[in-house]
Amino acid sequence: MAENNIEVIIENEDGSSTTLEAPIDMGLSLMEFLKAMEYPVLATCGGMALCATCCIDVLEGAENLPETGDDEYAMLDTLPDAEPHSRLACQLRLNASMQGLRFKLHPVD
Repeated sequence: MAENNIEVIIENEDGSSTTLEAPIDMGLSLMEFLKAMEYPVLATCGGMALCATCCIDVLEGAENLPETGDDEYAMLDTLPDAEPHSRLACQLRLNASMQGLRFKLHPVD
């Protein structure tokens, strides 16, 4: 693994997991990275915390993420199936503290 990369783990729908190597030196959000890796993230608002189509459920590593901001919290509050560990991937900038983050994409209806 390169020095400027971290590993994040995505849990797939079938229960398997995929480890992805993500760059931390490009200023990308987790949403931008997932879109680049061709995961089904709509991100219809472009990362402004206005649509919740990039919602993820954090399975491990939530303690290393920044606190949920007001805009993110307000958007998550509109989702009927949001969990306490749900976050918007557009609001999470890839950084070294996210090493080993395990998550799954929130189901999109």
